[in-house]
Amino acid sequence: MSARGPLNFPYITPIPSCAFYDSVCEIGDYMPNHKIDVSEILANLPLFRQLGQDDIALLVQGSREIRPQKGEFIFQKGDPSHGFYAVVHGQIKLAFPSVQGAEKVVAIIGPGQSFGEAMMFMEKSYPVFAQALTDSLLLHISKQALFTAIEHDNSFARKMLAGLSIRLHGLIHDVEAYSLRSGAQRLVGYLLQNENGQNGQMEFDLPASKQIIASRLNLTPETFSRILHQLTEAGLIQVDGRRITIPDIEALRQYDH
Repeated sequence: MSARGPLNFPYITPIPSCAFYDSVCEIGDYMPNHKIDVSEILANLPLFRQLGQDDIALLVQGSREIRPQKGEFIFQKGDPSHGFYAVVHGQIKLAFPSVQGAEKVVAIIGPGQSFGEAMMFMEKSYPVFAQALTDSLLLHISKQALFTAIEHDNSFARKMLAGLSIRLHGLIHDVEAYSLRSGAQRLVGYLLQNENGQNGQMEFDLPASKQIIASRLNLTPETFSRILHQLTEAGLIQVDGRRITIPDIEALRQYDH
């Protein structure tokens, strides 16, 4: 790996956790038909944590639950935007379709994250489609409710801008990765993006299928599999289905091929 180190791809999230909202479930537990407290859910989403109770109440009035099942589309490319979405549980894929039937994954959105804000502000139709990768729970917040909350609290507008700026920064990283880094460097950067191992080792499950992650990294599935095989042959990783074991984090970080 070059001295610049592996890239971070911020929109391929780790395995979903519901630790950030106690009102829905205990750690790792989720009940699809469980009645939720929308007010408490919104108050605990990172985007809304600084809002007061009155502003949360305004958002609640303009919110509705959406419970897409795995494979279900939330919206299609070209659909108009009437608000934005916050993920409470599950994973949502944002992707460009193609006439050949392939797709280019641009983001995988997990719990605590939101999507669709930019198109809502621009009042344009969606340039991508959104599809549930797992059974999910979303909140759709209407445009009018959001604008009212912004009028009540200017700090909320700054927080929204900060979130959109972070995504723009992530897109710049993507362009750098696709232009200047090899496929192996991109994949290694992805594997190391959530370093939480102990004693120099790490073990985790891939949050989506290999095909989806390959598309997100701008790799063909064949190239993705070939690089995984190379890393396995080099003793840098162990692969068991979606389970990835990295026996030596530093050795993988230094990989350059």
